[in-house]
Amino acid sequence: MSDLVELVKRPLDRHKGLPDTGRRYASCAVVGNSGILLQNDHGHLIDGHDLVIRLNNANTHGYQRHVGSKTGISFVNSNILHLCSRRQGCFCHPYGVDVPIVMYICQAVHFVDYTICNSPHRAPLLITDIRFDMLCTRIVKYYSLKRFVVETGKPPEDWPKFHDEKMFHYSSGMQAVMLALGICDQVSVFGFGKSADAKHHYHTKQKEELDLHDYEAEYAFYRDLVQRPEVIPFFNESGINLPPIVLYH
Repeated sequence: MSDLVELVKRPLDRHKGLPDTGRRYASCAVVGNSGILLQNDHGHLIDGHDLVIRLNNANTHGYQRHVGSKTGISFVNSNILHLCSRRQGCFCHPYGVDVPIVMYICQAVHFVDYTICNSPHRAPLLITDIRFDMLCTRIVKYYSLKRFVVETGKPPEDWPKFHDEKMFHYSSGMQAVMLALGICDQVSVFGFGKSADAKHHYHTKQKEELDLHDYEAEYAFYRDLVQRPEVIPFFNESGINLPPIVLYH
């Protein structure tokens, strides 16, 4: 994770014609897609950050009061680009053609979409480093195993019986938060969590969570980031100094 400024921020700074200082962003907002965003008017607060990261091309039109309108990075999984690749010119820019895209690869076949779509894109289209992907996987698997053992009393070896290990994966939001930890001096997180009276996504009618993610395990990870970051495994070997982080509900 110590390489994220080099791998992500510097290409974006070059695209914008900014000097190559090697510094991290002063403040970043990661905006999730949970329906709980509609319960608060955080739009101005979100837009006040130096960098705003949005997920999977979530619609902001009509929701600016709650989610803001500023976007500095569009963070997507490769399924999103796969859909965009069918459009003329691989158009995948709901936030504007100058907004860079950072993407993690879900399936190897999606490298074809990246190859096809990379050249028409005016803004950078960056793929996350495999080492970064593996770190995210290890952290989420650790928290999922821990939750499984505590809640069921069963041994860790039984975890695969209750989760499709081949399909199990961290969410786009989790990796976007991880990205912010590596490129920002302060991190604010909005729209992560759920409520009985809130939709799953603020901008869709989706009601159900995806089985391939363990959202509760990820929420436990976020709580540890705020309350006791020293207990989180794998960070020391990744060479990152965790910045202050605030969760807004």
